[in-house]
Amino acid sequence: MMKAVVMAGGEGSRLRPITANRPKPLVPVGNMPIMEHIIRLLARHGITEVVATLHYLADEISAYFDSGEDYGVNLSYSIEDTPLGTAGSVKKAEHLLRDDSFVIISGDALTDCDLTKAIAFHKEKKSLATIVLYRVASPLEFGVVITDDSGRILRFMEKPSWSEVFSDTVNTGIYILEPEILERMESGKSYDWSQDIFPELLREGLPLYGYVMEDYWCDVGNLLQYREAQEHLLSGRVRLGIPGTEAEPGVWLGANSQIDPSALVIPPVCVGRNCKIKAGARIGPHCALGDNVLVEGGATIERSVVWDGSYIGANVGVHSAIIGNRCTIKRDSVIGEDAVVGDRCLLDTNTTVRPRVKLWPDKVIERGATVTMSLVWGNKWRGNLFRELGVAGLSNIEITPEFATRLGSAFGSILPDRATVVTSRDSSRSSRMIKRAIMASLLSVGCEVLDMQSAPVPVARHFITSIGAAGAVNVRKLPGNARVTLIELFDARGNYLSKGMERKVETAFFREDFHRTDPEDLGMIEYATRAIENYMNDFTHLSEATQKNRKVVSDLGFSAISAFFPQMAGRLGIETINLNSYNDAKRSPRTEAEIGRHLDSIKQIVGTLGYDLGALFTNEGERLSVVDDRGRIVSGTQLLAALALLTVRTSAHPKIALSVTASSVLEELVRDNGGEVLRTKADVRSLMEGCMQEGVSFGGDGTGGFVFPQLHTGFDAMFAFARLLGMLDQVGTTLAEIIDELPKFHMSYEQVRCPWEAKGAVMRVLTEEPPGSSQVELIDGIKVYRDGGWVLVLPDSFEPVFHVYAETETDQGSSSLVSELSGRIKELQETAI
Repeated sequence: MMKAVVMAGGEGSRLRPITANRPKPLVPVGNMPIMEHIIRLLARHGITEVVATLHYLADEISAYFDSGEDYGVNLSYSIEDTPLGTAGSVKKAEHLLRDDSFVIISGDALTDCDLTKAIAFHKEKKSLATIVLYRVASPLEFGVVITDDSGRILRFMEKPSWSEVFSDTVNTGIYILEPEILERMESGKSYDWSQDIFPELLREGLPLYGYVMEDYWCDVGNLLQYREAQEHLLSGRVRLGIPGTEAEPGVWLGANSQIDPSALVIPPVCVGRNCKIKAGARIGPHCALGDNVLVEGGATIERSVVWDGSYIGANVGVHSAIIGNRCTIKRDSVIGEDAVVGDRCLLDTNTTVRPRVKLWPDKVIERGATVTMSLVWGNKWRGNLFRELGVAGLSNIEITPEFATRLGSAFGSILPDRATVVTSRDSSRSSRMIKRAIMASLLSVGCEVLDMQSAPVPVARHFITSIGAAGAVNVRKLPGNARVTLIELFDARGNYLSKGMERKVETAFFREDFHRTDPEDLGMIEYATRAIENYMNDFTHLSEATQKNRKVVSDLGFSAISAFFPQMAGRLGIETINLNSYNDAKRSPRTEAEIGRHLDSIKQIVGTLGYDLGALFTNEGERLSVVDDRGRIVSGTQLLAALALLTVRTSAHPKIALSVTASSVLEELVRDNGGEVLRTKADVRSLMEGCMQEGVSFGGDGTGGFVFPQLHTGFDAMFAFARLLGMLDQVGTTLAEIIDELPKFHMSYEQVRCPWEAKGAVMRVLTEEPPGSSQVELIDGIKVYRDGGWVLVLPDSFEPVFHVYAETETDQGSSSLVSELSGRIKELQETAI
């Protein structure tokens, strides 16, 4: 009795991402796995004894088919622990095939081959092996087989070039063999039919024939062929079964499925079980919807495949695309031609997936986002590129060279023609890789690149303004997280891009609207050889040499300032002991715990040696913490207050920029000493913008970022430390004495999570009915003054959270006020949802 071997061990890598979680033989065509089509074809031709050779995700295949009884066959399995090749895998199942001739057929290629005719041909020719052949228009990706008029095979050509194409008949992977052919192989060794066994038979002159089939065959070798196979099946070109009942010509409907009478269904279409297509939806032509699919009103699905359990929201457009299992596509979204959405992806409202983009399983696309490149690693595609400091993502997962080239092209395309762009980075390998990708893309859009290589951020900001560059790109590890890469884009002032410029970059990025320069006009790369020298000169000129022989312990935080800060300190008459004074971004302190350990070391050394001060420089020279002469750690609001007090005592009527989150006690301190306070929004960009206003002498936040705009308008811990020492000399005091003068600060803070969809409603209610209010300030968020203090509710621009700050006359009062407003936010969001 004729038996069959179904080859079902392949991974289907060319079909990814739809084969990321399932073997290719279980990929559905017309709501039925390819291998099920093949097994039913075998049964139709009277072949009921079947052996399946398995390797990749073997358990899933055996669990689906079990014994084969439901499909009219008796199914056995032969599982390969390691791949043995197309022939070696059959040799492994030899004990099941010794009785009679057998057919080998692929479990992941779609065909309605007339196996009865092929077997009759094999027996008529008394062939030892018969290869079923098929005529194709382009045989370059297949094994070409040349036969004589009788069908006897004369020659093989595996994946020929056009100069080697002597026939259009190709090997389909369907073979009819006699059992003695298995004796030519040793068990456990790898063999291939077309490369090892058949050429050997040909050399020995044994009967080897080719049968040219006139039926349908497709190896479903890529995603385009997968969709085409669906269309061929639905249009009747393939004589295979389609599950369900043909409710009307060309429309197959599974059990318990409902189609609203006002929905438009254009044949051919097959709909699985338990589906619901609502009023106003448009389905077809050439669509296959799996089981349990819900299509909302106004949605359009055409020439597409939607797998089981997926949700297609209102007014969604799916055009010539593939949607995996249990995907959620929310309203007003568009999936472009040849796009693929992997299993369990979530596309929020009004998202767009551009043509040919592939989303691997379990991705989340934020509301309003446009996905312009395939998303393999990571789990999210954002609606906006920019966060507070720039563009950030997991190194080499979300921020890849491909992503960086697109971002660089978008940035360069919005700048003036032949613009000069400064580039810099920290010392990490990932930053070097990303910066080089950005540099190449800037050249491609006609920009000139002036590369600083590894340089601290303050030096880069200073250099931009000193040479009149149009902008700059800095790449570094995100402060606080060494696994995340941060790409910062600066304007001609050395500040972060304005919101308007950010939107222009995002528009160019998502639309891929890049300026492409003629090859003769590509930009050039030059190196910024004097950037540090220029910074040092201006730094020294604007700093005052200390009047005392200051002794300082400096922890340079493994950053690029190690190359020149000791020299600058020496110019100012400062004697330093320098810790961690070499450039290694991987070891830089980023987390609160790491910074605390470094400060403890400084504190111990200052106390042991009797030095005047200690200083820790973090975030590539941007942020500062100090240790005073009594060994006390001075940081955050306390250090901000000390610098502000020194500034007002050494300047005539200075203006100091503080954010809305800064202490009111600090503001009173400044005013009582003859200064003026300029309040800014809470983000870093706004604080730096405030420091650019006329008359501002100093600005800072509560986390060690300080701006003295005489040098540049960005955070600069080196210059802030030099100014600290200079002002202490001017006043004739020590830092410890200044700290003793400062009032106590009683501030509290809490972060409250809130869904995006509820944030607007919460803000509206709080604005209309501020709790216990006598005065409300709306500079940034909602700031309510009450009970001798204030509370600030600040919605985060990039995360689904609220930031709640409060200050009263006591720590307990501040904590109570924060708890009260946090509770109110939680109540309001429940009502809003």
